[in-house]
Order: sequence, then C-alpha cells, then structure tokens
Amino acid sequence: CPPGGAGPSAPQPFPAGPRGGARPSPRLPAGMVWPPLGARLAPPTPSGSGGSGRGDVSHLTPRGGAGVGAMSRRERGPEPGPGGAEVAAEDAEPESPDQCLSLLPWDRFSAWLHCVCVVGFDLELGQAVEVIYPPHSKLTDKEKTNICYLSFPDSNSGCLGDTQFCFRFRRSPGRKVSLCCFLDQLDRDLPVYLKKDSAYYYGYVYFRQVRDKSLKRGYFQKSLVLISKLPYVHLFRTMLKQIAPEYFEKSEAFLEAVCSDIDRWPPPVPGKVLQLPLMGLIMKLRIPTYRDKPGTTPIVQNMHQADAQISMALPTVHEVDLFRCFCPVFFHIQMLWELVLLGEPLVVMAPSPAESSETVLALVSCISPLKYCSDFRPYFTIHDSEFKEYTTRTQAPPSVILGVTNPFFAKTLQHWPHIIRIGDIKFPGEVPKQVKVKKLKNLKTLDSKPGVYTSYKPYLNKDEEIVKQLQKGVQQKRPTEAQSVILRRYFLELTESFIIPLERYVASLMPLQKCISPWKSPPQLRQFSQDDFMKTLEKAGPQLTSGLKGDWIGLYRHFLKSPNFDGWFRSRQKEMTQKLEALHLEALCNENLVFWSQKHTEVETVDLVLKLKNKLLQADREHLPVKTDTLKKLQTHINDIILALPDDLQDILLKTGTT
Repeated sequence: CPPGGAGPSAPQPFPAGPRGGARPSPRLPAGMVWPPLGARLAPPTPSGSGGSGRGDVSHLTPRGGAGVGAMSRRERGPEPGPGGAEVAAEDAEPESPDQCLSLLPWDRFSAWLHCVCVVGFDLELGQAVEVIYPPHSKLTDKEKTNICYLSFPDSNSGCLGDTQFCFRFRRSPGRKVSLCCFLDQLDRDLPVYLKKDSAYYYGYVYFRQVRDKSLKRGYFQKSLVLISKLPYVHLFRTMLKQIAPEYFEKSEAFLEAVCSDIDRWPPPVPGKVLQLPLMGLIMKLRIPTYRDKPGTTPIVQNMHQADAQISMALPTVHEVDLFRCFCPVFFHIQMLWELVLLGEPLVVMAPSPAESSETVLALVSCISPLKYCSDFRPYFTIHDSEFKEYTTRTQAPPSVILGVTNPFFAKTLQHWPHIIRIGDIKFPGEVPKQVKVKKLKNLKTLDSKPGVYTSYKPYLNKDEEIVKQLQKGVQQKRPTEAQSVILRRYFLELTESFIIPLERYVASLMPLQKCISPWKSPPQLRQFSQDDFMKTLEKAGPQLTSGLKGDWIGLYRHFLKSPNFDGWFRSRQKEMTQKLEALHLEALCNENLVFWSQKHTEVETVDLVLKLKNKLLQADREHLPVKTDTLKKLQTHINDIILALPDDLQDILLKTGTT
C-alpha cells in the first residue's frame, strides 16, 4: 500500500481523481487476513502456523468435532473478525420487513404462495385448471398446461384414494414481481440451499381419486395444488393434509377462507418462530437462517394447553424423511452422494409421484449445506414442455435429476448413465437385502427390480460403518426419524470434509485488509488455480476430518468441472467481492473527508459527493455486509461536505440522486 500523507496534492478516494499518496488505511494485526468463511471450524494444517501473510489459517482449530467443517458465510454464518468482532451485515439488527414495506392486500399471501389451483379431469378436454385463487393471480398458458399434467399421476399404479407429491417447473420469463425487494430481503438471510430460484415454481399437490358412479368416467379425480417459489416441502405438505380433505367436501367458499387466512400470516422471516393460523389450527414453525449451525434444528415448542386454538409445531419446513427415501438403496448411499455432488445425470424411476418426488428431494438434500446447482424435477411427465430437451439422444444427457413414473421412460431414458429404480416405499420394518449395482443393459422396463443401474465406479472406498449403524437401527426398531437424523449427519460430515479444503484455499485468495485503501478501488481477488489448490491437499486435505480412503484427488478434479462447483464458487466470489466493497466503504468512513474536501477544488468535491452517494446506493442494492452505523456515518460525511459548499451547489447536490 502507498504511504500516507494528505495535503494539497492528496488524491481523491477513487482512482478517477489525482494520483498521489494516501492516509494509512485501517490495519489489522500483522499477518492477519479477513477470516475465511468458515475458518473457525477448519482443521489445523500440519505445516505449522508461520503465516504467509495471505490467507494462512493453519493456526485455526476445529470446534465441534471432526467432520463438522467450513461452509460459506451464507451456508453457516458470520465469522469473527479482528478482535473477535463479527465482520458481516448481521452486526446490525435488520429492520422488520413490515417496517420496510407498506403491505397491500394479498401481499402477505404472495410472500408465501403465488396462487392456489384446482385441477380437475374433463372427459373432453382432459386435465384442466378449474379454479385459480386469488383470481388476479397470473399464469401463462404454458404454465397452466404444465400444472395440469404435473398435478395428476402419470403411471399404472392407480393411486386410488389420496396422494401427496410435489413437482417443479420452469417459470415463463418476463414476469414482474411487485414484492421483489421485499422478498429479496427475506431471501438473503436463508441458507444457500433454501434460497428461492426465480426461474422456477414448486407445485405441492393433494390428489384425490375415488370411485363415483354418478360421474361418466366412474371416478372422482381432482387435485388441490399450491404454487410457490418456496422449497418448503414439509410445510406445504402439512398444510394440504389439513385443508384438502375439507376442501373436497366444501368447495370454493372454503378455499377462499383458507387464502384469507394465509393473507394474514406474518412474512416468512428466517430465524423467527412464526405462528400461522389456518382454519382454526395454528402452525408453529421456524425457517432456518444461514447463521444456524448445519445439522441442528432449533426446537419449536408446542403452545400451552390453555390456548383456545389447536397448535401444531413443525420440526422442519423443508426436510424430507431421508431414511425412508433411501431405504430401498441405502447400501449405495455413498455412491449416490458422489453422483449428486458431481452433478451427474440421474433418473429416479418410481411407481408413483409420491415416491419419485420424495426420492429426488432426498437426493438433492444429501449434499446440504452445499446447494445443488443443476436442474431437478421431483416429478416429470411425457407432457412436460421440456420433455424433448431432456430425452434427446443426439447429445449427452444434461446435468439434471428427474423423477419419473411412466413406463415409457424406461425406454426413452435408457441411454442415461445412472438410473435408480425405486419400489413402493414403505415403513422400513425389516432389514433390506443388499442389492448389487446393476448394469444398465439389465434395465429394460419400469418393472425391473429395485436397485441402482450404472457403470459408475465410486472414487471413495465404501463406508461400511454407516451401513452397519443403519442396519442395527432397523433391527432394534429405531424410529425412522432417528435413522434420518443419523443419515443426515453422515451426509453433512461427508460434505463438509470435502468442502473444507476448498473453503480454506478460496479464503487465501482474499487480499489483506491492510491493502484496502480509501484512495483506491477495492483490490481484486486472486484467480482460482486448480494446480495450486491440488497442492494444498497433501497436507490439508479431507484426510484431516474424514477417515474415508480412496481417490480424493480424482473426486476433486471431477467436481471442479461440475455445475455444483461453478455455482458454489460464483457464490463465494460474490460474497468476498462484497466484503471487499464493504471494507472499502468502512475505510472511507474512517477518513476525515471534510478536511479532504477543503484541500480540493469544488469540481473534485462534487465528484466525491456523487461517488459517495453511489457507494450508499450500491450498499443498499447489493445488500453489502455493512453495519448500519457505518452507513449512517457515511451519510453524515456526505451531508457535512455538502454544507461546506456554496448555497447553489448545496441545493443541487441535496436534490441529486445517484445511478
């Protein structure tokens, strides 16, 4: 960094101004860098703690046991900065969303759901959307068509009675969202794997098929569907279980009352215990935040018995019954984890939408808290608008996980490299038999035996311990919820052991805080080098937190070419760049900018004011991790500089916005 020295020749705090010396920027202790996101849990490196001055975190030791490692700030939470202070936006208590926005009718509803649809079967038209509520909700014709076909089972299983499942489909582009800023504010506090994807909708379905001789077809067939951007599968499944049976008896008036209840719900604020009234029932739940320690779920206590209304506490908003989903193939869970981590094309063939959707969601969640960055379709039909794109043989299968039930897919997707055949998922009351991985040529029909059909050879040796632990649980009749906890913890520790070395290396790309000068643009991150990263694995690889043997190097090389790495690295790159912008803004606040302006021309001072205003706008627009006090201090600097200018300039600058 250049030496200080403010005076007549001192530079402007931006590169556009005159060049020259600068005041010393705020400094950290020698050798200290901005802590890597997750460094507090990173294992020690055997090479010692003589820091190189660039991202050396060898002096940091793990907390909470081996295998619980480093995640990004959005995945695990704010990190301690110099002196133990947290260096993130979370230092300041965020304003309540209700205080930030004057909510209009149906805005609360829209924060949770896009709309509610009723899909029925017409003898002449086939499936048709009969009701959309609220009536002003907009769906394109393409979206309606997708909802129609995805809301009905597409299999030979019959699905008599009531069936629940979910699907995911692509939104039509160009739709404006009136609550965009409001929802973005809520979204930024979520773990990365729960952030909404604006390009997709989820559909949560309650399908009823019962015999009815009064109808020409002889059957009553109808689906109640909740359309939402939120991946809260357990919450919406619970909602449908409460309201759908009654809706089929009472029809439209009941649906209107349900939607009115939802429009009185508080916003889906992460980290708060929310009470959601629904037709005489109160659901209590808590949406996770990125500050939560991965693998933990704060308990939401039931209301006191004296409460007049019935209360239901939801232990989770998004998790599926992991063990129940993986039970038919749990001898291969480690291989499936690798396939999902690497973004390999996967097909789940199941007898019904319930089994296919739950299994796909379980697969996507097994690399949590990493986000699965490719497309996934819990339930996919031959009528889907992207059917041709995903089934063509003219190119390699895309990186996507499909859940299918139609026997037609057994032939259409036979060229896919990895196929999971799931039988009827029942409560695991007996130890499933070990089934070997089958060759793809043995899969000819959807009636083939359950198992995993692939020629893939795992990079890591099989972990027999987790299989024995789960088998023992089945023999001892351990509750499936407890089995799921064990399995989820296993996946979590495996994922974290894999990602710790990447987190540590990426943290080393961050410049030292002492190199951040208010008189220059924020420094750039160093480039990611695959060769440099691979060199770190010998002494600071996953072997420090995982006992698994195998070709870890090969697994990393494959992962670095995957969509999941690309998505993860882009997210980390964005966070670190925003952190540099925030530190640069803090460095500006620590300067005597009024004194600087007195030593420079009016033109230079006006230029400074406009650029400082742009900095404030950027901090708000990009949600930079800056303390509220810092923003207030910068605004005070701007006001003081303006008040020191002539009256005519004051009037102009006070009215001038920024771009």
